[in-house]
Amino acid sequence: MDTQGKFYLGRIFDPQKGQVTDQPLLYDPEDLTTHAVVVGMTGSGKTGLCVDLLEEAALNGLPALMIDPKGDITNLLLHFPNLSPQDFQPWVNPDVARQAGQSLEEAAQQTAQSWQKGLAEWGIDGERIRALQESAHFAVYTPGSNAGLPLSILASLQAPAIPWEENREMLREKISATVTALLGLVGLSDIDPVRSREHILLANIFENAWSQGKDLQLDELILQTQNPPFTKLGVFDINTFFPEKDRFGLAMLLNNILAAPAFQTWIEGQPLDIPSLLYAADGRPRHSVFYIAHLNDAERMFFVTLLFSAIEAWMRTQKGAVNLRTLVYFDEIFGYLPPVSNPPSKAPMLRMLKQARAFGVGLVLVTQNPVDLDYKGLSNAGTWFIGKLQTDRDKQRLLDGLEGAMAGALDRQAYDRMISGLGKRVFLMHNVHNKAPLLFQTRWAMNYLAGPLTRVQLAALNELAGAVATTPALKSAQSISSAPSPGVAPAAAAIGGGSLTRPAVPGGVHEYFLPNTLSLAEAFKAANRAMPPEAASASLIYRPVLLGQARIRLFNRKYNLDYELVRTVRVPDPDRRGVARWDSYLVEPIDPKTLDDRPLPQARFAALDAPFSDAKALAALQKDFADWAYRSGQTTVRANQALKLYAGPDVSQAEFRQRCAEAARAGRDAEVEKVSAAYDKRLAVIQEKLRREERELAEDQVRHSQRKLEEMGTHAENIFGLFGGRKSSRRLTSSLSKRRLTEQAKAEVDESLDAIEDYKKQIAALEQEKANAIEEVRQRWGDLANDISEITVAALKKDVLVELFGVAWAPFWVVGAEELPASY
Repeated sequence: MDTQGKFYLGRIFDPQKGQVTDQPLLYDPEDLTTHAVVVGMTGSGKTGLCVDLLEEAALNGLPALMIDPKGDITNLLLHFPNLSPQDFQPWVNPDVARQAGQSLEEAAQQTAQSWQKGLAEWGIDGERIRALQESAHFAVYTPGSNAGLPLSILASLQAPAIPWEENREMLREKISATVTALLGLVGLSDIDPVRSREHILLANIFENAWSQGKDLQLDELILQTQNPPFTKLGVFDINTFFPEKDRFGLAMLLNNILAAPAFQTWIEGQPLDIPSLLYAADGRPRHSVFYIAHLNDAERMFFVTLLFSAIEAWMRTQKGAVNLRTLVYFDEIFGYLPPVSNPPSKAPMLRMLKQARAFGVGLVLVTQNPVDLDYKGLSNAGTWFIGKLQTDRDKQRLLDGLEGAMAGALDRQAYDRMISGLGKRVFLMHNVHNKAPLLFQTRWAMNYLAGPLTRVQLAALNELAGAVATTPALKSAQSISSAPSPGVAPAAAAIGGGSLTRPAVPGGVHEYFLPNTLSLAEAFKAANRAMPPEAASASLIYRPVLLGQARIRLFNRKYNLDYELVRTVRVPDPDRRGVARWDSYLVEPIDPKTLDDRPLPQARFAALDAPFSDAKALAALQKDFADWAYRSGQTTVRANQALKLYAGPDVSQAEFRQRCAEAARAGRDAEVEKVSAAYDKRLAVIQEKLRREERELAEDQVRHSQRKLEEMGTHAENIFGLFGGRKSSRRLTSSLSKRRLTEQAKAEVDESLDAIEDYKKQIAALEQEKANAIEEVRQRWGDLANDISEITVAALKKDVLVELFGVAWAPFWVVGAEELPASY
């Protein structure tokens, strides 16, 4: 029949006549963009209505994701275009046949005839069933089991493909729901996301990864629980907020479920990837049934929460749509959308009810329990299919909820009357897109309604539908072995070639990150090797080394020594017994400021083996390192005792000799100046006498010359007097007197000359004595400058400071099967 793109759900029911009319109910699928709720007791025909609706969705090319908590929706794979008894027989319930006194063949024959007759009455033939069969790919998935197609939930922990900043609020809500479900899976129920430190820690780990676009696998989550990728939560240090010992307990809980063999099926099979669950490679839509009847309550909540969160994240990557593009069907929402409590599933379901319309995603929510529903949340549902209810209490609660959801627009009495008169397979449809509610009877389902199928039937059911996983059902590469070795940290077995999450160092042990100072090309050059072509795919791995650095202060006032000695060791393979030959691992000192404060992104980490993982062994090694630093902490002081000069090892021998020479020169010059001053003083006295004597000599010489002239004049006067005839005894006496004065003047000249000669000799002798004294001073100070010795000075124990000691992560380039150091 031609439904003109509408859903053929049945025929209009006339309440006045109490019978079905010939007018078909053609439901517009676009109305499902405002979602639908189906309510009805067991036996009301609710499952048949939902199967009809899903059949019509497949015929109209709409993909569907269906959650099946009871096994009823697996019937969607039981479509038999030939309507032959042989097709029905494998799915006929043998117990029902036995109770009816029939063989399986007879029961199958009767069932086939019933379906032929029923479909014919509703105008449906085998060709429409064949069109249904070919309209979509049908499959049943069983999370946590390989009875159907296994489904890996690891993909649900991957970073969503939508920008963090634009979708921060929604993604945080998704994280909250995921963490709550995960904690419920390990037995921590009734978690308050605001008050539970377990929830806060795991939520922050998720946010740290997803905000950077990083995927988060379960093994990584366990490792990061032990060693969070942040140091503070709120204003508190991480160890104050959640002590390391308690974090280890939480990690063990998470590791227990991951290590349990029964959990391995959760991480096997097709990833929980929404696009691949909606459409096949040939472009046809998929109808994917998620069978969860085999799961316990905590596991069901875990999966439902992950599924709705995954659908929401996928939905955010789609462009807006006004037409229906996808159906999400939930066969029993009791417990998942309650009015008061807030299970993990509730938040994503409410967000979908409010926002999915804009993306063309329609929700169909089904329940047989109308009492425990969040009607305020369901106020966004545009279509209500209401079937026969079990009690008047159920009816009144439903009417209360509808009345509140419709803000007084409900004619309660009319609805009460119509609901009370509902029979089997007759439903009241309230559609906001229609002017008034109407009653209709559901058509005959094209699929065989065999009732709930069990887990053992699912493999045959998938085989019947030709269902295969979109990816090989192989264990995820990120999964870990089911039984970690004794003594291995939780999930450490997953590390092998390295983990994206660094293992937690023991409590109280310092952790450092050596800088990546060598590029890949520089690393090959340092190794004197050519870089091969496969080096383009090189990666970084951090390996643990023991790093120790001690600062030793050597202080001595007498020797003017204040020197710092640094001892640095880097031990890549310390003895498991906690013993190390520190002298064999000496390296150049490290400036703590050059250490990285965090590892490089996308680098992997090797495992922490003993003694790196043993806090007691590391404490013993630190004590031994401090003792070794004290024993080896000594230095040599160069000394010049006479000059009272001392120098530590930071002063070279040439520099110290220069200092001694300069000090000796200064002392020499001072003493030479002092000696010179003493001699100069004595010389000044003699020189003054010499100058005075030279002045007297000049006076004596003038006087002597005058006397000589006077004497010569007297002699001449006497001669002229003799020749002139004037004789006088006085003249003779005068001549003699003049002679005597002349001789006396000459004697004084001679005396001055002798005195001057003597003074000059004294000056010469004193200058020689001065020169000798200065030379002696110079020689003595020269000897003092070369009088150098060495003195050994040892450190005091109180002056040994262990500046660095702990586990340091050293980067290495990984190229194929070999590694090259990525730091000096």
